[in-house]
Amino acid sequence: MKKILFTLSLLATAFFGMNTAIAQASVESGAKIEFEKETHDYGTISQYADGTCEFVFKNTGNEPLVISNAKGSCGCTVPQWPREPIAPGQTGTIKVKYDTKRVGIIGKSVTLQSNATNEPTKTIRIKGNVKAAPKGGAPVNNSGAPAAG
Repeated sequence: MKKILFTLSLLATAFFGMNTAIAQASVESGAKIEFEKETHDYGTISQYADGTCEFVFKNTGNEPLVISNAKGSCGCTVPQWPREPIAPGQTGTIKVKYDTKRVGIIGKSVTLQSNATNEPTKTIRIKGNVKAAPKGGAPVNNSGAPAAG
């Protein structure tokens, strides 16, 4: 009877140990990128206003996140991104500057390249509408007031 109980306990220990090893192996390692928002809506913005916005992200993985490149869909959309690795659990910011001298609907994107295992290529977007500045008037800021100069 003791031999049977001993054998059963060994089998149970081996079974539970194997399940733990499988569960640990199934946890994907690597960097992961998660954004607070993936689209920034300027709404209606005045011509020549400050077209800068920020996209905050977090590395939710277990290895450092490295963004190797960020490219705007045209020359009017210029991204700035952190060049240093973002440690697991840490946040970073992508700054995007849109050139608001162009009047009309905004629909642009920035494509990121990184070592993220969940999305190595990620696209973030900006949208809105640039309203023409008053004729003969000074450039205005986002609130519609004349810009400081």
